[in-house]
Amino acid sequence: MVFAWKSAGLTYNRYLAVAARAVRRSLKDGPRAVAERRGQMDLRFAKWENGKQGEVKNLAQVQATPGQAESK
Repeated sequence: MVFAWKSAGLTYNRYLAVAARAVRRSLKDGPRAVAERRGQMDLRFAKWENGKQGEVKNLAQVQATPGQAESK
């Protein structure tokens, strides 16, 4: 048995993202705003050197200013 999302060429994570977006868009205005805020992601990363964690940075901010992460 082949799953519909697999036969459509989607990964399971992508399938879940599409389904979640469809559910959020089907809500009324008040709950929709709350659900959309909950659906936003905030990715952070830290560079490890010599077994020690460096400064934790927000991925969106680093991408907005290219070369900043490279300068250190």
